[in-house]
Amino acid sequence: MGSFIRRWNVSYHILIMQILFTFVQAMSISTLLALGIGAAVIVIGLPYLGLLSQQQLIYSLLIIIITRELGPLLTAFIVIARSATAIATEIAGMVINHEVEAYISVGVDPIEHLAVPRFLGVSISLFLLNVYFSVFGLAGSYAVARMFSSIPADYYFGNLIKDLSVQDIFISSVKSIAFGMIISIVAMTEGLSVERASTEVPVAGLRAVSKAFAGCIVVDILLSAMYYIVLV
Repeated sequence: MGSFIRRWNVSYHILIMQILFTFVQAMSISTLLALGIGAAVIVIGLPYLGLLSQQQLIYSLLIIIITRELGPLLTAFIVIARSATAIATEIAGMVINHEVEAYISVGVDPIEHLAVPRFLGVSISLFLLNVYFSVFGLAGSYAVARMFSSIPADYYFGNLIKDLSVQDIFISSVKSIAFGMIISIVAMTEGLSVERASTEVPVAGLRAVSKAFAGCIVVDILLSAMYYIVLV
């Protein structure tokens, strides 16, 4: 019982550190991207919609671009660039140094100890990062909108909330969780696939990045297609 508790404490520590690295430390770059995307939608979209007397559509446009489509995908790209490489190279290094064999020799399941905390950490972090990106992108775009017109805050956010549907929140959440699962599984698989040469470690990181990118893009296309066919 004592050994089980100790293993759980170590796995819990790995989970917390993974969330810290993948979510908390990625908030700064996510803030810049969210503000940039929100500003671009306002700067480009609002004048053109004004020419058509359709300024009201800017709220739906913001939700479609930031919350439904680009938010989950861009945050996935951030996590791939930072965490997929880190996880794959870390695990590959452990395989090369026989640390995984050492875990097995003392009766510790490497999947339970190494893979599961990282799987949960990346999946939870990507979901939280997507929520943060959406909130910051939608809220931050208000500052840019104020440069074009004197929109009251209650009117702006009231229209955003009115146009934001449960389906938008659902598909955004599903995408972020699916991307997190793909990234963590690919990174762990590539890290564990190395043999004995130390030169395989950076190669495993590169393979993890390329496969995670491809997997997220394919799943994004499939989920978007299903959304427009089933929910819209």
